[in-house]
Amino acid sequence: MIPRYARPEMVKIWEPENKFRIWFEIEAHACDAQAELGVIPKSAAETVWKLGKFEVDRIDEIEREVKHDVIAFLTNLAEHVGPEARFVHQGMTSSDVLDTCLSVQLVQATDILLADIEAFLEVVKRRAHEEKVTVCMGRSHGIHAEPTTMGLKFAGMYAEFDRNLKRLKEARKEIATCAISGAVGTFAHIDPSVEEHVAKALGLESEPISTQVIPRDRHAAYFATLAVIASSVERIATEIRHLQRTEVREVEEYFSPGQKGSSAMPHKRNPILTENLTGLARLVRGFAIPAMENVALWHERDISHSSVERMIGPDATVTLDFALARLTGVIDKLVIYPDAIEP
Repeated sequence: MIPRYARPEMVKIWEPENKFRIWFEIEAHACDAQAELGVIPKSAAETVWKLGKFEVDRIDEIEREVKHDVIAFLTNLAEHVGPEARFVHQGMTSSDVLDTCLSVQLVQATDILLADIEAFLEVVKRRAHEEKVTVCMGRSHGIHAEPTTMGLKFAGMYAEFDRNLKRLKEARKEIATCAISGAVGTFAHIDPSVEEHVAKALGLESEPISTQVIPRDRHAAYFATLAVIASSVERIATEIRHLQRTEVREVEEYFSPGQKGSSAMPHKRNPILTENLTGLARLVRGFAIPAMENVALWHERDISHSSVERMIGPDATVTLDFALARLTGVIDKLVIYPDAIEP
């Protein structure tokens, strides 16, 4: 992700500070559950909450030596908690922390994306009512066919994104899973009630059958949903790009005062926002394939999925968030030329 196509609220979800905060909460909630079971002293769980903190720079420093991010985090945490840190992470494996954290981050990201779609629906609904009786020429194969209305075009956009809203809600439900099942997922060294406690504390559901990782078909379905939404963004962008062509010019992206269209041709008013959206949609769709390839891990787990998800998790959600916000702005200020569109 690059700052040009990123919005701060979504970016914060993927910053180390938020990630390590979630890691800490997973470990601390697990300590609470272990203390209730009598596996560790209650005083230890209380100390973890009271003294537990971390420093991103220190974690990075330790990781350069130990070559393991979770161990680096736990080492830094122990520097603050003291001797009772020996009770942290008992019976757990790294994937318990990493997978559950990713679920939390994706839920956080999805809540922003859901709000983005709802904002778009409000804008496109208003435009549909505004242009309800604005008659225009319908096209099939790009050729004049029969009359329709601009209001109907906007209504179609509304219906499509209402479906996308439902798809994303379902994807959120499927991805909101927690796994605290220990090595190879057998609960041999940790009680299932610990998983239940952590899941409830974080607003997740327990993974019914985990291996050492949460099954990646969940993630594949999630990123595929983002890809479908991106395709809907591109469909609308393509419609606007065609209608803004000089020989058509039925609609036009809003051109703000002082805006320039070309360094060589000052008369140009190019559809730069919708062209940008077309490119961003290609990126989000591209993330779906590696997510699907992550499904086939070796046996109970490997980490071939890890490097992929460290990239596509932030990039897909940050990019789609930006695209949805931009699309909403385009539709909100879209200029329509009634004289040009009358059949």
